[in-house]
Amino acid sequence: MGRLYVVLHCFENEVRALIRETLEEKEGPDWTDKLPPKIKAFAEGRQKAALADSWLEGEKSDLLGFTDFGHLSQLIIDKWQLFEDIMPTQHWLKQRLDELEKTRHFIAHNRVLLPTEYQRVYMYIADWNRVVGL
Repeated sequence: MGRLYVVLHCFENEVRALIRETLEEKEGPDWTDKLPPKIKAFAEGRQKAALADSWLEGEKSDLLGFTDFGHLSQLIIDKWQLFEDIMPTQHWLKQRLDELEKTRHFIAHNRVLLPTEYQRVYMYIADWNRVVGL
């Protein structure tokens, strides 16, 4: 389970990096100001709470890091014109990230997956890497 958690952690952060780099390149340095209002407010609320917890060390400046995994596909779909050359379809994107989000929640809440589910995660990530090229 530990290995799968690490794989999902790396994948999630690579998707965040793709979003960050794409938005920064195409919308400029103030790209965070142009995030969908609900997602931006959610992330800012989490960021504010993290900053208030001054005893807790770690990255606190990256607003995108405070979004939920489920927000990632929403962000890409909301800014589809910036990502349509990277992803085949919105349906393809949503299907893969929704499935991976379910698995991520299962693992994050300390539930044990069967080995067949490991294969599904590896298949989706390999598919993503083949198509998107992370």
